[in-house]
Amino acid sequence: MSGTRTVWGRTRLLLSMFCILASMILSLIPAQSHAQTYQKAVWIPVEKEIERGLESFLRRAFAEAEAQQADLVILEINTPGGRIDSAGAIGQLIRQSPLHVVAYIDNQAFSAGTYIALNANEIVMTPGSSMGAATPIDLAGNAAEVKLISGWSNQMKAAADLNNRNPDVARAMVEIDTEFPGLKPKGTVLSLDSKRAKDLGYADRIVNNKNELLSLYGISADTMQTIEPTVGENVARWVTSPVVMSMLLVIGLVGIVVELFAPGFGVAGTISLCAFSLYFFGHYVAGFANWLHIGLFLLGILLMILEIFLPGGIVGAIGFISIVSGLVMAAYDTEQGLASLGIAVLITAIVAFLLIKKYGLKGLLNRFILGDEQSNERGYVAPKDQRDLVGKKGIALTPFRPAGVAKIEGTRVDAVSAGGFIQAGMPVVVVLVEGTRVVVQEEEPNSQGRSV
Repeated sequence: MSGTRTVWGRTRLLLSMFCILASMILSLIPAQSHAQTYQKAVWIPVEKEIERGLESFLRRAFAEAEAQQADLVILEINTPGGRIDSAGAIGQLIRQSPLHVVAYIDNQAFSAGTYIALNANEIVMTPGSSMGAATPIDLAGNAAEVKLISGWSNQMKAAADLNNRNPDVARAMVEIDTEFPGLKPKGTVLSLDSKRAKDLGYADRIVNNKNELLSLYGISADTMQTIEPTVGENVARWVTSPVVMSMLLVIGLVGIVVELFAPGFGVAGTISLCAFSLYFFGHYVAGFANWLHIGLFLLGILLMILEIFLPGGIVGAIGFISIVSGLVMAAYDTEQGLASLGIAVLITAIVAFLLIKKYGLKGLLNRFILGDEQSNERGYVAPKDQRDLVGKKGIALTPFRPAGVAKIEGTRVDAVSAGGFIQAGMPVVVVLVEGTRVVVQEEEPNSQGRSV
């Protein structure tokens, strides 16, 4: 009996020790549910449409965060979506960053915004926020072609795989014609609220507000720095959007055409100048345009003006190519630049047709033809024939450098010297008359009666 008691006692002791050890291990689990603490954080807003201007801003913001030796970047994402290529570039920027990146969704992160969030190390959402609905659409708002949808679906799947998230959820957000049992029926796309995102592993945590988020990572609001877009970057984001880019080109080209039909340099020319300046400024700040593109555009304008006075076609053709090259090369995408320019040229051609129909070509040609009538009543006096002055002699009343005034047979005559400098008071002789141009040279000794 004593042996049995001893065994039982040892068993109880082992069980007690096991329970104590298990309790210690379990006590550590809640601590692991809290996020790692960080020393320095940078807050970066990702708002409005995802486009090239935002991409340029985020490149600067991440570089600045690294320069400040931050170890945590919080992206506050609130976007309806945007360009797939821009989202892809931003996703690559996040993946290549050595910093820990948290995507904080306080409102919405649809389409391209979801892709950006999936590339972050963690996703944190607030109650009432949502993500998903990532089917790409065209400018008309319809679903894009199958090839584009397939490629984008693979990009979303790859982003989900980065942090071991269910790739079918990402695909269900994109593929409208595919059924995903338990996620969505065919003919719809998947979007997630914060609770379902957490259940499906697409949200790592849910917090009530910004302060709770900062507390989660051990960051004080006083020490955290926010990197905001500059005024120039905001202008660049606005200008580089496809719709605004097309509008600026339309305004610029139409302004030139209207200005050609108006006397002097007026409102249309000023508006055109402002439109083109905004176009190049926005693309320059965004990092897409440089001085070569601006120079090509200005050279093209100059050559087109010269073509008016030096007809022949070659100068004008080179000018047109320079203008197109400058505008398209300054755009963030050649295809988009050509499309925007094509729309602008079409609208400008329609406006030019309407103006010519209303005012005729005379309205345009009058801009380059002298319109003042030269009549005796308005004080015009035709120059008299001075060819009889050839061979006549006189004296220089002023120095000739080479223009000057000479006194020829008692009459003051404006003239130019045939060669070098002629001092005042020197004898001169008229050697040539071309219209109103009188040419004299210093009279040499023993040159009586000689003329050229």
